[in-house]
Amino acid sequence: MSHRARKRFGQNFLHDPGIIQRIISAVNPQPGQHLVEIGPGRGAITGPLLRACGRLEVVELDRDLIEPLARKATGLGELVIYQSDALKFDFAALAPGEKLRIVGNLPYNISTPLLFHLLTQSGYIQDMHFMLQQEVVERMAAAPGKRDYGRLSVMIQYHCQVDPLFRIGPGAFQPAPKVDSAFVRLTPWPQAPAHVDDYACLTSVVRQAFAQRRKTLRNTLKGLLTEADIRASNSDPSARPETITLQQYAALANRLAQIN
Repeated sequence: MSHRARKRFGQNFLHDPGIIQRIISAVNPQPGQHLVEIGPGRGAITGPLLRACGRLEVVELDRDLIEPLARKATGLGELVIYQSDALKFDFAALAPGEKLRIVGNLPYNISTPLLFHLLTQSGYIQDMHFMLQQEVVERMAAAPGKRDYGRLSVMIQYHCQVDPLFRIGPGAFQPAPKVDSAFVRLTPWPQAPAHVDDYACLTSVVRQAFAQRRKTLRNTLKGLLTEADIRASNSDPSARPETITLQQYAALANRLAQIN
């Protein structure tokens, strides 16, 4: 496929055979599994995935890639193509009675909002395997007290187990991005690791806490929770947001739910 990468779609096409094989081995697709690929591009992993499972659904925004993808799938299995924006796509609608396995090389310019979009549908997902900017993967997996720990860390870890698998250098893509990438597995928890009474409260507390991450909780949560509320949630009002665990954020959110 000779399609030229388009910057407005954030396209960097994977072409390294060794990396492709490592991805397929990590995903380990099996016949009968319900796989969905986001952003198949030129089909570097589409063919191997389809060959392994026999049926594959893909979500691709660039309409000029639809026909070449269909041609590439000839004789490999059943390829169902949705020409759609993954940010607006209803993945839950694909999963009546069975959970999805989602795979993709996510465009860097939309990776974080797309991850949050998928989290809202995590109950319909068995696992997710993504190529992302390495910095994003480090943020997703970061522990409290680490420099990379932030809103993305807390919200992803509330929904999923995060397993960074391997690094991917710029040369594996065409055109080569200016940063390293990484391949990560996200597995939705059967039960969240922290009890939250109102998910909207967790979202509000975490968003506001990290909006001014260098400030203390008493300052950054002002207007949501008082110092007394923070102490009642077993957190120190003088602590900074990057030191607070997921369980503590859940307690802060539950306090907010109680007083609202």
